[in-house]
Amino acid sequence: MHVEIHGLQADDAPTLVLASGLGGVAGFWQPQLAALTKNYRVVLYDQRGTGRSADTLPADYSMAMMAAELVDALAQRGILRFGLIGHALGGLVGLQLALDYPERVQRVAVINGWLTLNAHTRRCFQVRQDLLLNVGVEAFVRAQPLFLYPSAWMAQHQARLAQEDAHHATHFQGRENLLRRLHALMRADFTASAANVSQPVLVLCSQDDLLVPWSCSTQLATALPNARQVDMPWGGHAMSVTNADTFNALLLQWLDESDVVPPLRRATG
Repeated sequence: MHVEIHGLQADDAPTLVLASGLGGVAGFWQPQLAALTKNYRVVLYDQRGTGRSADTLPADYSMAMMAAELVDALAQRGILRFGLIGHALGGLVGLQLALDYPERVQRVAVINGWLTLNAHTRRCFQVRQDLLLNVGVEAFVRAQPLFLYPSAWMAQHQARLAQEDAHHATHFQGRENLLRRLHALMRADFTASAANVSQPVLVLCSQDDLLVPWSCSTQLATALPNARQVDMPWGGHAMSVTNADTFNALLLQWLDESDVVPPLRRATG
């Protein structure tokens, strides 16, 4: 597995692992690196079967496998205790880690995640799957920004989006890998286990997320015993990219405060 370590290098430095969403690659977190590497050892990675971690995923691929792969990759590099910041799929990997390896995980930030798959999100995933299977990779890639970014932001960044489309098409993770990762994500359900997550959890969402309704974050935060929900009013599903300054400030505030766990509450950024 391709792993990068940025920021502080000491073995005892506070460590944050950043886990991307369905795209799976480390580059998603570039807007956060400068803010986080001042005070943390920051670990980025390309998830199995994506980017520079080329592999063929098994047909029964699961969230538990994603968590186990990450724990093994970190242990190989001597990283045994860490916080995890995860976007969508990455956030659910963080919850799975907190359940399966509680001695390793100090805290988790779940960004635009969910407790169980919402009917609206399922419809969005089905549309994306249909595009991939019935039209092709290029159509799948062209549609992807519609689910990630606000329309006004997209209108102002057409050149960037064209570059991203070309890059994602060229480095596409493969149809079978993507579908197996997507199906593992859709099957993930923490309804029966969320109460067992004892670590501090930040549940951070964007109110204008087209893919995952913000109410999913409220449902998740309510089910977790040690959670804080924070809502951003604007930024879309990928608000860590489109509204990075606000996102980074809220994340850093929680990191500073999460050693002292507040009662469940909801705030607006």
